[in-house]
Amino acid sequence: MANNGKKKSNSSSKYQKKAIKQVTKAAKKNPKGFIIAVIIIALVVGIGLAVYFLFIKDKVSPQGSSSSSETTSSEVISSSSNPSSSQAISSSAESSSSETISSSSTDSSSSGESPTYDPKITTPSGMSINFLELGCYNTGDSTYIKAGDVDILIDAGSIQSSAGTIKEFVNKYREDGKLEYVIATHAHKDHIAGFVGTAKIPGIFESYKIGTFIDFALTNATTALYNNYVTKRDAALASGDMEHHYTAAQCIAETDGAKKEYVINDYVKMTILDQRFYHETTSDENDYSVCCLFTHNNQNHYLFTGDLEKDGEASLVELNELPHVQLFKGGHHGSKTSNTDTLLSKITPENVCICCCAGNDEYTKAVDNQFPTQTAINNIAKYTSNIFVTTVTTDGHTGYTSMNGNICFKSENGKEYTVAGSNNSVILKDTEWFKTNRTWPTA
Repeated sequence: MANNGKKKSNSSSKYQKKAIKQVTKAAKKNPKGFIIAVIIIALVVGIGLAVYFLFIKDKVSPQGSSSSSETTSSEVISSSSNPSSSQAISSSAESSSSETISSSSTDSSSSGESPTYDPKITTPSGMSINFLELGCYNTGDSTYIKAGDVDILIDAGSIQSSAGTIKEFVNKYREDGKLEYVIATHAHKDHIAGFVGTAKIPGIFESYKIGTFIDFALTNATTALYNNYVTKRDAALASGDMEHHYTAAQCIAETDGAKKEYVINDYVKMTILDQRFYHETTSDENDYSVCCLFTHNNQNHYLFTGDLEKDGEASLVELNELPHVQLFKGGHHGSKTSNTDTLLSKITPENVCICCCAGNDEYTKAVDNQFPTQTAINNIAKYTSNIFVTTVTTDGHTGYTSMNGNICFKSENGKEYTVAGSNNSVILKDTEWFKTNRTWPTA
C-alpha cells in the first residue's frame, strides 16, 4: 500500500509541473489575454462565494445549529389562540396578535411541563393576581392581588366562614397587617359575606387595617347580612381601622377625597371605570357592580367587572375607552347574562378566569345554564381558549373539588406573564368536566 501511494504522489507532481509549464508558456505568448482570464476567474469565484454566504449557507446549516431566525434559549413562541393545556400561558405586548412569547422565568412550554404555581413575586414591578377557592361548594368571588408590596382585595365571598379561607391565603403573602385597597363590588352574599365573618371566624373588617375601601354606590339589599356588613364597615371607619371609605360614584366624580385613578406604585395604577348603574337604580343587583381596570407597566391590562350584566356591560363600553386585556375575570361567574360580545369584542381578552363551582346546581337545574354556562363559553371562545375555573362539583350538589384550584396570574414586569393553578393548569376545554358537559364551538 505504501509503494502505490508513493507512485501516485510522483505522478501527481509530474502533472502539476507540466500544467505550470503550459500556463507559463501561454502567459508569455499572450500576456494580455492571460491577465483577462485571471480577472474573469477571480470575479466568478468571488460572486459564487457571495451568493453562498448571503443566501445559501443558513438553508443548508446542519440541524441543531443556531441561526438568526431561531428563538433564543430563553424564549418559546406559541400561538395565543390555541395553547397546549400543559403550557405556561404568557404574553408580550411587543409580540404580534397571532403569537405570544413565553415567560423565560418559567420556560415550561419548552419542557412540556405545566407552569409553576407560585403566587410570590420577586421584583418591585411584579404583580400577582389570585382568584381564590373559598372552601365550599357555593359560588363566590374573592381576588387577592399583590402589586409590589401593596395588598389589594376585591370581594370576600362566598359564605361567611370563607373569611377563614381568605385570610389563610392572604396571610402567606402580606407583609404587614394592612390591606391598602379593598373593593366590594356589590351587595350579594357571594361577594360580601367574608367581610362580615362568623362568631368564631372574624371577618375581613375585623382582621385587617384597611387603607382605601371602595364599594357600590347603590343597592336594593335589605338582608341581615347586608346590614351586618354596613355596621362592621362603618365601625372600622369610626375606629380608624379603615382610613377612607368611598363609593364608586364618588370615585367617578372625584368628590370627598375619592379618585377615579389610584397610583398603586411606580408600575401599577387602578382605574375605577364608570358605568350607568352607579347613578341610576335597577332591579338587578348585579348591575350595581363596581368595575375597575389595572394597568401594569403601561402595557398589560387586567379587567374586573364583578357580576355586571348585559345592560351594565353595554354602559361600560359606552362610557369608557376599554383596551385589549391580558386578563379578564369572567363576568358573573360565567353567566349566560354576562360576558356579552358587546364587551368581549372591545377587550378581546387573552385569558379569562372564572370563579365558580363548575356544574353545581346551586342556582339552576338546567345543565347548560350552570356556571360556567355554554353561552358564556361560546362568546369567550371567539377570542381565546385560555379559560380557567377554580372549582368543580363532584355530585352536582354539595360535593366539590378543585378544577384549577387557586388561579394565579403573575407578571414580574407587566409584559410577559404566566397563568397557573394550585391544582393544575389545564384549560377548561381540556378538562373531563367540559368534555362531558360542554362543547367547544366550531368556527
